[in-house]
Amino acid sequence: MPVARPRLRLVGLLQAAAFATALFSLATLADPLHRLLELFSHFRLQYLLASILLVVVFVALRQRNWALSMSAIAAVNLWTVAPWYLGDGAAFAAPRESITILHANVLARNHDAERLVDLIDEVRPDIVFLQEVNDRWLSSLGRLQTSYPYRQAIPREDNFGIAVLARQPLRRVQQHESPPLGLPSLTVETDIDGRTIRLVSTHPMPPLGKSGFDARNAQLADIGSLVATMQHPVVLIGDLNTSMWGHHYERLIAATGLKNASAGAGIIPTWPTFLPFAMIPIDHCLVSDDLAVAAIEAGPDIGSDHLPLIVTLGL
Repeated sequence: MPVARPRLRLVGLLQAAAFATALFSLATLADPLHRLLELFSHFRLQYLLASILLVVVFVALRQRNWALSMSAIAAVNLWTVAPWYLGDGAAFAAPRESITILHANVLARNHDAERLVDLIDEVRPDIVFLQEVNDRWLSSLGRLQTSYPYRQAIPREDNFGIAVLARQPLRRVQQHESPPLGLPSLTVETDIDGRTIRLVSTHPMPPLGKSGFDARNAQLADIGSLVATMQHPVVLIGDLNTSMWGHHYERLIAATGLKNASAGAGIIPTWPTFLPFAMIPIDHCLVSDDLAVAAIEAGPDIGSDHLPLIVTLGL
């Protein structure tokens, strides 16, 4: 009996973990019903990994019914995750001419600008979009003035400042304010292979609390309407504060007709860097069908709570 009791306690804890994994995996499939369900829908990759691990453990413990149950839950999660790794390989062929974009939510309170500047010097992107930019951050980027002389910045102290830096001249740089909070987005135009490409960078509110949730949804809807009026090719990039499993992300895709640049390349978690096991993909690059994705990846840690996103596109 002294040996059996610890084993029973372990099995009980594992069964409780299995029940919680199953509950979150299934309940979040109905995320349109409540904002909290959507909030937990973003951890789909974690639910998949947890369910697979529990299957292995229950098989080892000869808990047949639990192993079968968790196999079903793993299958549910795999159904939502696997398509992101099963894209068309032709979409990732190197285009004749390309443009590389680096997007980074720098974190307003992050004082380590050198890591970002070093990354930009290393990658040498054509365009850099920055979010959570304030006056201190702009002054810290002085080293980039020579290589990125074309810029537009809207610094703010409330985590919603935004900026664009470019190697070549940008055309039609415009600020767009979205309801209900008037948070700024930037729209710019540049050329690839002699053809105009339109880029939009936006950063809505985090969906924490009902007011934040409603504000994020309103801004995503507004940006969706804006992008839908734009002539292609179009790129929408930013910290969208939603994963691809959220209902309002799906509404954005439906409104714009864009596709996620990571489709086929896999899931690219970008936040929060301080909890690596809980990181989720909320920084996105969405592109129109006439753009090919030559490469997409998360950049290294720059001292922010987000990893940068680096994307190379071509016609």
